[in-house]
Amino acid sequence: MCLLVSKNRKTPQEKISKVSVSLVECTKSPILRKALEKRIAPVPVDLLIYMVIAAVLIIWLRNTLGTRNGDERDRSADYEALIQNKGVQQNLEDIKDLIDINGNVVDHDLKDFAPDLSHDLRELMKSDPSFDPKSFVEGAKEAFVMIVEAFAKGDLRTLKDLLSPGVYTAFSQAIDDRRNKGESVATEIHAVRTAEILNITRFDRMVFIKIRFIADETCVIKDREGTILSGNPDKITTMNDVWTFGREAKSKDPTWFLYETADDEAEDHKTPVPDAK
Repeated sequence: MCLLVSKNRKTPQEKISKVSVSLVECTKSPILRKALEKRIAPVPVDLLIYMVIAAVLIIWLRNTLGTRNGDERDRSADYEALIQNKGVQQNLEDIKDLIDINGNVVDHDLKDFAPDLSHDLRELMKSDPSFDPKSFVEGAKEAFVMIVEAFAKGDLRTLKDLLSPGVYTAFSQAIDDRRNKGESVATEIHAVRTAEILNITRFDRMVFIKIRFIADETCVIKDREGTILSGNPDKITTMNDVWTFGREAKSKDPTWFLYETADDEAEDHKTPVPDAK
């Protein structure tokens, strides 16, 4: 065969290319071509050349990539383990907020509330699926602002829709006494900083939720002549009250009425909401 041998080391690709070129060059020699045609008459010379090239490629690929002999490591288990590990990590991400530092399971919806309220809140949510603690607190904040400002304005119509009969009577009496004295109250709630559920109690068919409110307000009380008796229109004071809201557990009416009011701390120059129940 007309193969050219080089003393320099070549890459497998270069060797294959060299062999291919050499074989093609051999076919250009009339003498060699005629000899090949006589020896392998049934097989075309061109086809024979391609067969030799294919054989060389197969040998090179075998030496380069190797063959399976049964001792290779099965990596399918590694792939399955990787997928499973990703699933476990995702599950851990999903439940990490449900476990406290002591390893106790915590209801995700109740993590913002005191731990000792969890049982009562879960029971309330079980008996009334429409009850959502976070929505209740937000609604209580809005009710707090409406009630305090309605009391200051003497708006009995608004108060009647939000207060229980006993509390409404006390508020109405306080408003009448104030009017008889010729006094007026101007109140503005700037922000309800916190609204914390303190406890949940049940009595017969009723459910009561006690909340502590801490709010920033401006309150000014004036007499008949407009003289300021209490407060400063340019000074914000803190209002710290504990109120109790209640409703019938099975009632279709979703309204929580105010059943009790009380000062948690005595503050000067605050809106004089009466203690009532």
